[in-house]
Amino acid sequence: MSHKRIPKRKAAIAAGSVVALGAAALLLPHANASQDGSADGAAAAPKTLKAGDASDLASRLAGMLGDAFGGSYYDGDSRQLVVNVVPGDNNNVIVQAKAAGAKVREVHNSWSELQDGASTLKSEATIAGTSWSIDPRTNKLLVTADSTVTGAEWDKLESTVRSLGTGMATLKKSAGTFKPFVSGGDAIFAGGSRCSLGFNVTAGDGSPAFLTAGHCTLGGNEWSDTQGGEPIATVDQSTFPGDGDFALVKYDDPATQAPSEVDLGNQTVQITEAAEATVGQEVFRMGSTTGLADGQVLGLDATVNYPEGTVTGLIQTNVCAEPGDSGGSLFTQDGLAIGLTSGGSGDCTVGGETFFQPVTTALEAVGATLGGGAAGGGAGAGGEAGAGAGEEAGAGAGAGEGAGDGAGAGEGAGAGEEAGAGQGAGAGQGAGAGEEAGAGAGQDAGQGVGDESGLTESR
Repeated sequence: MSHKRIPKRKAAIAAGSVVALGAAALLLPHANASQDGSADGAAAAPKTLKAGDASDLASRLAGMLGDAFGGSYYDGDSRQLVVNVVPGDNNNVIVQAKAAGAKVREVHNSWSELQDGASTLKSEATIAGTSWSIDPRTNKLLVTADSTVTGAEWDKLESTVRSLGTGMATLKKSAGTFKPFVSGGDAIFAGGSRCSLGFNVTAGDGSPAFLTAGHCTLGGNEWSDTQGGEPIATVDQSTFPGDGDFALVKYDDPATQAPSEVDLGNQTVQITEAAEATVGQEVFRMGSTTGLADGQVLGLDATVNYPEGTVTGLIQTNVCAEPGDSGGSLFTQDGLAIGLTSGGSGDCTVGGETFFQPVTTALEAVGATLGGGAAGGGAGAGGEAGAGAGEEAGAGAGAGEGAGDGAGAGEGAGAGEEAGAGQGAGAGQGAGAGEEAGAGAGQDAGQGVGDESGLTESR
């Protein structure tokens, strides 16, 4: 059957109300504008760039600079790409990087040396409750241990970090516990597990499908849009643990409409393409428990040692998440798909570390495409209510109480018929988490995410 849904109300956006995300993007300076405004672009002056364009430039510079490349990050205040360069005896690499439009910073550690350090950690200190990622802003490895790493395990980790040498890594403790963010409750369901839909995609055979976290599929192969409801999608491919945390889930009805968008309740974000993350980039996460949250990319090529096993190749951020947000979408204001929520520590009250599966890697692995290929409105992260986004209220702020009849991700939120992944909602007909009130960012609730972003944030 074709999943199609008629919204129960249409809200008129009054003058002065929250603007659509696409309109908010117009507030950003135009990409690639020369800083000095000269006609020729002044080759030595760093360019002002959108984060997506900065990511493209970073990829080109990594190939161009070779062993001299020490990583790069996006400076959101100046809107410039900062590239780390190990000069050595050849200062020409600095000239090349400046000519390409980047702001150059001379550093001690090359990207390949930092990757070698990460390999040493993997072989010597793969301990449950630890993680590491490359932080180009410090030009070091950021090594984190959660609260379960104590005694001999902590000593081993500390010793391994010291063995890398001075200036190669920093070690810190996290108050929380690293775990995949999966739970039982609302959004998309398999057995007793609840997760969030990430992005609708088109599978290699042309059928409609969606991406979510691979660890979510440990709960079962058949997924429903309501707890205990009839299955609407079946797992096709899944990876967890190992080289990623992602799954391709195909809709059982080939006529299912699966738009390339994320619904925030009072507005939708059109997803145009997948893109690589850039450290320093501002990103937004949508999930079925906590709704909309924002933050920055902190590290790349992260390794996380969950209790279930080691996962590599992740993105590290400071965007909060909680159980049930797993699989949810990480995206940018201008519609770039960046990641799928994997796990981390902490919550949206105290914060913590969070990790995301890069969408680009997942798409390549499963042979799916994202963008203009999927049309229509209704299933997955689109329509009037997306994976975790409801029309009337959000998680922690809105109408209805709890998962099912009474409790959920906070007062006035969660899963139920009027608030959450209730009737007519989810990853199919209602698309994610609720037609009238999602476990996401609600139309009538949430705090602002910045003065000009046009987004609201549900806690």
